[in-house]
Amino acid sequence: MYADDETRLRHMLDGAREAIAIAGRRARDDPQSDRVLALALVKLIDIVGEAAAKVTRQYQEAHPAVPWRQIVGMRHVLVYDYDRIDFDVVWSVVTTDLPALVAVLEPIVPPWQEPD
Repeated sequence: MYADDETRLRHMLDGAREAIAIAGRRARDDPQSDRVLALALVKLIDIVGEAAAKVTRQYQEAHPAVPWRQIVGMRHVLVYDYDRIDFDVVWSVVTTDLPALVAVLEPIVPPWQEPD
C-alpha cells in the first residue's frame, strides 16, 4: 500500500466516524432546521468522497468491498449539484452507508502510529 493510500483511507474512516457521531445525537429532521448540522454532514461526506477519489486505482481494485464509485459519485452530487441536495439521501448515507463503510474500512486501515 502506498503511504498516500493509507492517509486517504484514514481520512475516509475518520470522516465517516465523525459524521456518524454527529448524526447519532440528532433526529432525521434536524438538518432541515439546523444549517450548521446540514453543512457539517455534507462536508464530512465530501471529505470521505474526495479521499476515496485519491486512493490509487490499484488499491481500489484490490479492495472491491469498498463501494468506490458510489462514494465518489455521492461527493460529486454534493459538490456540483449543491443546490439540489436531498437531505433524505444525506441522512441515509450518514446513518446506513457510512456505518457499513466503517465496518469495511476498519479491518484494512492500519492503526495510526506516531511518527518516529
